[in-house]
Amino acid sequence: MDRTATSSAAVLLTGGLAIGILSTLAAQKLLSPCDPKVPISNDSRTTILDDGTYGTEDIRKNLTECVGNTPLLRINSLSDFTGCEILGKCEFLNPGGSIKDRVASHILTTVPLPPHSTLYEGTVGSTGLSLTTFSLSLSHRTHIILPSDQSQEKISLLRKLGATVELVPPAPIVDPNHFVNLSERRAADHTAAWEAGEEGVEGKGYFVDQFENNMNYEAHEKSTGPEIWRQCGGRVDAFVAGAGTGGTISGVARYLHSRQTHLPPNERTEIVLADPEGSGLYNKVRHGVMFDLKEREGTRRRHQVDTIVEGIGCNRLTANFAAGLELVGDAVRVTDKEAMAMAKLMVEREGLFLGSSSCVNLVASLKTALRMKKEITYKEGGEPTPTRIVTILCDSGTRHLSKFWKEVGDVGGRDGRPATTVEDVLNASVKTI
Repeated sequence: MDRTATSSAAVLLTGGLAIGILSTLAAQKLLSPCDPKVPISNDSRTTILDDGTYGTEDIRKNLTECVGNTPLLRINSLSDFTGCEILGKCEFLNPGGSIKDRVASHILTTVPLPPHSTLYEGTVGSTGLSLTTFSLSLSHRTHIILPSDQSQEKISLLRKLGATVELVPPAPIVDPNHFVNLSERRAADHTAAWEAGEEGVEGKGYFVDQFENNMNYEAHEKSTGPEIWRQCGGRVDAFVAGAGTGGTISGVARYLHSRQTHLPPNERTEIVLADPEGSGLYNKVRHGVMFDLKEREGTRRRHQVDTIVEGIGCNRLTANFAAGLELVGDAVRVTDKEAMAMAKLMVEREGLFLGSSSCVNLVASLKTALRMKKEITYKEGGEPTPTRIVTILCDSGTRHLSKFWKEVGDVGGRDGRPATTVEDVLNASVKTI
């Protein structure tokens, strides 16, 4: 028996009967953590309840402490079709309703801001909602600037939460009135007025700058990545995600690969970009260039083609995407038609009502699974293990009703039974590049 201080057991011999008295820590390792008769920690707040079970206080101080530890869900319809294991991380279950909660909470709990400061951000919606939700609980305000073509429900939600909302016409990033550039100026003007002691101006103005702020990818490197690794028991064959700012895919990729430095590069988790129509990131990953000369930034439209997908896709190389670009091994182009077919499939087959970026991620995961389909045996004589692919379910469809889901339309057949198949997703449109 191990006699170390942390896990030793004192053995009492009485009438030939050996009784092992184990430490609480050792007992927890041997018994199910879900057993109500086992203390779940050595915390002084752990008490024995009147029914003989153990209870431990678990009280969060504010909403930022409720972010993360979201479930990893097997997508049965896609997994069964491909023979792979396709898993979705349910980020829509965060308190603010999206994966952007991780970045917002990380920034707000890291950056020292004087009371009643105002956070300025240019966003297509979800980051603004997360910032506003958490700012309220920390006595700050938000001023959110959005392109005017975003879904109405996101705009309405921001206003209901108390954000100052400023809508601007869509413009290329080189335009000084692009929503990101305007946010930076507004924050600088606010801080200057506060420092000058201008009447009625409280706190400083802070430009969140989610596209270029390294705290974006750091939030995922410190939380999302470790959670995925732990939930998968250290086995992730591929990670698939879209990129708007690039923070999620870079942060997760950096963490996963940091745990696999002992492996040759071709045996590490494959990182795959899911890219919608109108984005230049696909070409950056596949061909090394964002777009050709005739499409150089400043001369192109906001989108190369019209798309109803919000939240992912970009036509410039952001600092956050650059932080993980060398780790991205492949890219998958996803059309609007494919994303809409996937949206229907998820409701009908899985009961998941998802936003547009989540559906793009799932289409790319499906295509990746069909490409990677194989069986891997990890130890001699072991059972073959299906390829495991993890993706992000960014937010729910409730934020996409007036745009994406308006185009998707109704789900289900006339008899109320599922009407969409995986083949319908794959055949939704011809392949585009």
